[in-house]
Amino acid sequence: MLHRTRTAAALAALAAGALLLTACSGGDSGSAAAEAPAVASSTDFPEGSTMARLAEAGTVTIGTKFDQPLFGLKGLDNQPTGFDVEIGKIIAGELGIPADKINFIETNTKVRDEAVMSGKADMVIATYMITEERQERVTFAGPYYNAGTLTMALADNDAITGIESVGDASVKVCGATGSADLDAISEHLADPAAQLVLFDVYSKCADALRTGQVDAIAADSTILLGLADEADGEFKIVGESYLDQLFGIGITKGDVEFCEFIDDTLNAAVEDGRFAEAWKRTAGTVVPEVPSLPEFIACA
Repeated sequence: MLHRTRTAAALAALAAGALLLTACSGGDSGSAAAEAPAVASSTDFPEGSTMARLAEAGTVTIGTKFDQPLFGLKGLDNQPTGFDVEIGKIIAGELGIPADKINFIETNTKVRDEAVMSGKADMVIATYMITEERQERVTFAGPYYNAGTLTMALADNDAITGIESVGDASVKVCGATGSADLDAISEHLADPAAQLVLFDVYSKCADALRTGQVDAIAADSTILLGLADEADGEFKIVGESYLDQLFGIGITKGDVEFCEFIDDTLNAAVEDGRFAEAWKRTAGTVVPEVPSLPEFIACA
């Protein structure tokens, strides 16, 4: 469901933010969101709203991956980088919060729901696939990206040609605990209990593939692209996608107002080029084509 109406003050803040952020996006160092000045205050948002609370605090806590190249990876400066991180900076910027006032915390696949539900994070942007089960616990803004589940093997392994080639009970397939695509992966395995090897982070899957503990990794394309990018030709992605994955931004269940604000921000970022710039600086270094913004789901 596309949106939406908001208060005139909030819309004015978004418009002003878009103009100022666009003006600051021409440099090569740092993200556009990081360079933009504060453009909003708590008075620009409805009283009592999450937006007003965060704007008044001047800081926001965002959960993201620390082990996901191109999307959320902690760098040498101890700060995360990647497309998800840049999306977080864009949203924070619309709240008047600069990048240096964002508290990024690690939320791996297993703990994303808990981080939202406990209030540990104000939002989670961590290659977070929207599912019906998760929607019972978390409200999702977006989606902002559509990935697909694929298969990766060692570059010299010609036996693994896609998910259809891992059905033999002797083939070991690596995945992440709590990942939403485990059921889809299991459908292609002769003996999921014996064949699936699960870790809490995908970097351990890469190590297991490299050392021969597993024969393949099954994960969404964003994860495999990042791992392949770091492997210097050691890995290859094979076969066709067999499960669409819509990535959303997890927030407190029922916070429709904040969800709609985030969706409006994503739309504005596409229109003024911040979305494309965020992609080009991160995942676009491997896949240059800027993805389209998927149709939003209803905020609930």
